[in-house]
Parts: sequence; C-alpha cells; structure tokens
Amino acid sequence: MGLGFGLLSAQLRPGERNWTRAYDETIALAVEAERLGFTSVWTTEHHFVDDGYMPSLLVVAAAIAQATTRIELGTGVILAPMHHPLRLAEDAATVQLLSHGRLILGLGLGWSEVEFAGLGADARRRGAAMDEILQILPLAWTGEPFTHSGAVYNLPMVGVRPAPPTKIPVLIGGGAEPAIRRAARLADGIFANVPAEQFVQQVRWVLDECERIGRDPATFRFLHYSILLPAATREGALAQYGEALWAMQWKYSDMEASATRSLPPPAAPTYNRPHEALLLGRATYAGSPDELVDALLAIRREVPVPVEFVARSHFPLLEYGAQTDLMAQLAEGVAPHV
Repeated sequence: MGLGFGLLSAQLRPGERNWTRAYDETIALAVEAERLGFTSVWTTEHHFVDDGYMPSLLVVAAAIAQATTRIELGTGVILAPMHHPLRLAEDAATVQLLSHGRLILGLGLGWSEVEFAGLGADARRRGAAMDEILQILPLAWTGEPFTHSGAVYNLPMVGVRPAPPTKIPVLIGGGAEPAIRRAARLADGIFANVPAEQFVQQVRWVLDECERIGRDPATFRFLHYSILLPAATREGALAQYGEALWAMQWKYSDMEASATRSLPPPAAPTYNRPHEALLLGRATYAGSPDELVDALLAIRREVPVPVEFVARSHFPLLEYGAQTDLMAQLAEGVAPHV
C-alpha cells in the first residue's frame, strides 16, 4: 500500500521570523516526498499560533499540486466547524481540479477555544456542525443547485461551482466514539492517530456502525498515522530526534497562550525526563527500519480491514537536510514493506 508522509505545518523555528523560508521548505518537502516514492503528503491546521502553524491547508495544497504530479494531497486535518461549508466546498473543488483528482479531504472538529472565538465559530455546536458539513459537501460538489436547513447552517438555493472532476474522499480525524461512528455514516474513512489498541477499538466502532446502517465496509478507508523515528537503534533514534519530538509535543500545550504573545516564537522549555517518556501512551515508534515495519504490520494484523499508513515524521525544529535524511530512511527502509 505504500507510506504517506506529514504532517507539514510550515512553523517557524525558535527565534525566527522568516515564514518565506518555512513555506518554501514546505513545498520542497512535498516535492521530495514525491521523489522518494511516498504515496501521500499531509498538512495540518491551527490558527493564531506564534510560530505560524499552518492555517490555510487548501491554499498550500493548491501550491503543492502545481509542484508535483502524482502524490496524493491530504489535509490532516482541516478544522471544519471553523470554516463556512460552501467556502470549504469551493476551495476543495478547486484543489481537486488543480491536482487532477489527488485531494484527500481530512476533517476534524478542533478543540481550541481561542481558535473558535477568533474565527467566530461556536465550539459548543461543533459536533452538530460537522454532521451538517458532511451532508452539505456531497450536495455542493454535484455542481447542481441545492439548499440546506439545519440547526447550525441555513443555506439558500445555490449551485457551488466549479464542481470537482472526480469524487473527493472525505476522512474524519478524531478519537472519540461519536466522531468515529459519524465517519462510518457520513464520510469515506478515518485518519487516526491513536495507539494500536485504541485503533483496534475504532475499527470495531466503524464496522459496528456499518453493519447497523447497511454499509459495505469495503467502501471505507482506514488510515493510521504515527510518529516514526528511524535510526540504527531505538536509543539512537531517541537521542537524535528526542529534542525535536519534545518541541512538537510541547507546542500543543503552548498554542492558546501563544496567540497573544509577541514574536519571535520561543524555544520549548528544557525536557528533563528520559526521552522514552515521550513515547508513552502515544502512536510513536522509534528504532531500526525493520522495527518500525514490524510495529506497523502488527497493527495491520490486529484488524480485519486494510490499513493505510502515514508517517507523522515532519519536525519543524529539524533543519532541512536532517528532515530529508529522515524521509529517505523511511522511504528506503519502511515504505516498501508496508
């Protein structure tokens, strides 16, 4: 099935102000991912973060589409309740046209009160909003006039144009049972970042919901993404990438506070625990390429469905050369075996 790569986020490094560098590298990494044979490349969304964590995934997807020719373009994920559904439909259709059918539209609920407030969305109605968005998008993409009346959105009779030339697969990111069951009813797959045992449970929820509504699970895609840290040994991988992994993890706890902080972005505080602790309770694997392959195949053996894998191995703290070296190790040692 191959291996995807991401999640590209175009974040500044500590003390930096040069977002041109960050976005130029983002496009270059996508081009390199295609050259190395990755099957998909994924972006990720947040808003108002001091390091500029990527807010405009479909804009970047359009740029990547023009710089590449074969690789699938995944959004992992767009925070759908913060976007107007008709604008989301238009932008996704445009990327599907520019990419000649390579878009995978990953959607999620979002969690940051700062983001919802800043964008004028209601976090309390995010689940209801997602239900309606998943009903609106397929109608919008027909190109024919339609209307929608719901608890969150009331849309006039309009036709959304341009219409995408091919179906845009919609995946749902999230871990809670309602989100997974919503995906089984209304979407084309899940984009899951959970430890193996939780992923097994998510698959059970999908299959149960498919049986309940009479859906063939063969029409559903199961994507699991995890942090993969390649080196000769597990200890070597943690020593090489531990600081970058900590910086990425820490930033999530810092996001809301950073929305009102002046530039430039600060460095993460010093991590004083063993790097092994960074892996606990997470979908994170470190070691030789063979060990990483074994970890992924073990997940696939635990579920009765085909599973596609994405390496969440982009680290904003890494310099470009170190990042492309990591990508090459995964492309050569892991991708051909999964």
